[in-house]
Amino acid sequence: MAKYPISREFFPFNLFTPPMSRAFVQLAQKGMKTPRCLFRDAELDVQSLKIPGFEGAMMEAFVISPRDLPEAAPCLVNFHGGGFVFEGYSSHYKMAMAYAKLARCKVVYVRYRLAPAHPFPVPQEDCYAALCWVHAHAQELGIDPKRIGVGGDSAGGTLTVTSCLMARDRGAAVRPLFQMLVYPWLDGRDASDSCRRFTDTPMWNSTLSKKVGPIINPEPARTPLAYRSPVEADSLADLPPAYIEVAEFDCLHDDGVLYADLLRKAGVPAELTETKGTMHGFDTVFNAPTTQKMIAARAAYMKRMFDI
Repeated sequence: MAKYPISREFFPFNLFTPPMSRAFVQLAQKGMKTPRCLFRDAELDVQSLKIPGFEGAMMEAFVISPRDLPEAAPCLVNFHGGGFVFEGYSSHYKMAMAYAKLARCKVVYVRYRLAPAHPFPVPQEDCYAALCWVHAHAQELGIDPKRIGVGGDSAGGTLTVTSCLMARDRGAAVRPLFQMLVYPWLDGRDASDSCRRFTDTPMWNSTLSKKVGPIINPEPARTPLAYRSPVEADSLADLPPAYIEVAEFDCLHDDGVLYADLLRKAGVPAELTETKGTMHGFDTVFNAPTTQKMIAARAAYMKRMFDI
């Protein structure tokens, strides 16, 4: 692996690159459990629900709420990363918990179904179904239906954008207040400058993107182009405002930069932040100073958008 000036605050993940094969994915999926920390924070109430996904299949969602939050609260519908093949890590849950506390909102953490058992378009459709379900059940969940935002990292960033596109394209009742994207995967062509440069970076790189492609999307024709490569959508007009965060040494760096530019050209407000000395998934090291700084920035954006 080439040497990149990635901050040592992300040790040991600044030296780690996961293997990628169908067999490894299936083995890893068996070992990934919901962390106990989700249920041990005295400041939060956490409720586990079964909600309908694509074609009526059921999936789990956690509703995370500060204990003293009033009714008609704002809400973030949160889609975790993991290349469409891995469940969320403990850091994903910790970030969702932090968002709830810092942004003073409910967070609905969605456990959408994963490839290879459930390839495209199942993750996209599951997440869209979850967004619509939250809006339809806002009153019983104690949520303000006019203050629902969507957010996610990496693959969860893809699913955030596709949920917004589907809501627009299908004339859904829910129109998200914002899209919060952390090092999102948005360009299915995998031909950007950052993809060419970062073939061996830790945590994720364009070599892994190419390996996972046939696992997550074996029949591309089943999924409309915009829902597998959002930057290639015919139009990005009428989408929600966006917060977009990219990592410096990440093959997906240019995905976020391009998406921000396309949104602005379509008349959609977009805030772009490039973190320095970072790699894809840097916030897996939850207590790293940069991670804490960026979690605070994301929560500040959400809080500003919720204050309507």
